[in-house]
Amino acid sequence: MERYNDHPVPVDGEAIQVLENKLKIPTHPIIPFIEGDGTGPDIWKAARTVFDFAVQQAYGGRRRVAWYEVFAGEKAHRQFNDWLPQGTIDAIRHFHVAIKGPLTTPVGGGFRSLNVTLRQLLDLYVCLRPVRYFSGVPSPMKRPELLDVVIFRENTEDVYAGIEWREGTPEARKLIEFLDRELGKKIRPDSGIGIKPISATASKRLIRRAIQYAVENRRRSVTLVHKGNIMKFTEGAFRDWGYELVKEEFSDVCVTEAEAGAAAPPGKILVKDRIADSMFQQALLRPEEYDIIATLNLNGDYLSDACAAQVGGLGMAPSANIGDHHGVFEATHGTAPKYAGQDVVNPSSVILCGSMMFHYMGWKEVSHLIEVGITETIRRKQVTYDLHRQMEGATKLKTSEFAAAIAGNMKAAVVAA
Repeated sequence: MERYNDHPVPVDGEAIQVLENKLKIPTHPIIPFIEGDGTGPDIWKAARTVFDFAVQQAYGGRRRVAWYEVFAGEKAHRQFNDWLPQGTIDAIRHFHVAIKGPLTTPVGGGFRSLNVTLRQLLDLYVCLRPVRYFSGVPSPMKRPELLDVVIFRENTEDVYAGIEWREGTPEARKLIEFLDRELGKKIRPDSGIGIKPISATASKRLIRRAIQYAVENRRRSVTLVHKGNIMKFTEGAFRDWGYELVKEEFSDVCVTEAEAGAAAPPGKILVKDRIADSMFQQALLRPEEYDIIATLNLNGDYLSDACAAQVGGLGMAPSANIGDHHGVFEATHGTAPKYAGQDVVNPSSVILCGSMMFHYMGWKEVSHLIEVGITETIRRKQVTYDLHRQMEGATKLKTSEFAAAIAGNMKAAVVAA
């Protein structure tokens, strides 16, 4: 029997395969899951209830997920004395699609971040962050519904590549001396040093995925967000490579802002660019003008969280890390250990990650049902404590009760249809 981390693979499922460069999804796919740390087990239990119910409602038993637990974070460390076992990486690589709850980043260990490590090992070069408003969710904005963007954040380069040396180390001193001696660049000797790599390869493949998504989903525009006015040969190059890509591969479906002005002709996608600091203002002041955003790693980290705050916070924000043949779908919020085991936290982020995952697999009926269930449950003000305290006349539900309410409202929508 096939095993990872000495944990047997479900015998009632099949592996997702890649045929002709596309995922082939069986009727009973094996999908690895990492339940997460802190509140992760509470959230995962609720999310799985919603996922299984939605699949049943959509396909009447003809399709089903064979869930397969793999391990990372605190649970992996307790069982295997390893924060990210090789078996977990091998399982995700073999089964192609996985979902995970929030993970603790080990203090003082060999990992900067377990999430970043997974992205780099599996070459998950797209961090996909859709940010939209669900009616009724408390928001600091007057009209949060105007923001509806999908952010494509490059996942493998920039300062997140982890190429840096601590101040005072021999490596830092050596690099400082080299830059002074060979290139005439003066750096204070008590500096830490970091390298910011931005390549044409990584930039173009990220922007390519953003434009393809815009085409497939009939979106209006793609905006390249960068700080190229200052970092001309890294972030400025990202912008330039993006426009090169449009000319080389997408001239039949795209037009640039320089060519068309503020509006693209019918049937064309407008490609434009914005300086990063300006984009933060634009997201607040003119959110309706933006649709698909492609940006670098650090900009994307900042921008996706800032946009999420406009529509209700990270508790309502799903995320996916996607490569050519692999997708790992993950919650964007933290582990909230003080609430662990209390059945009180909001599971919406992981549930919406599941909606993204099923859409990625081509099970769009399931994705639709999940979003219908969440939308209707929030509209009825049946919410967990974090939303309840901000909503007048709401009913406070436990995590498990919120999942049951989503399933019930999902079923009601199917009956009504």
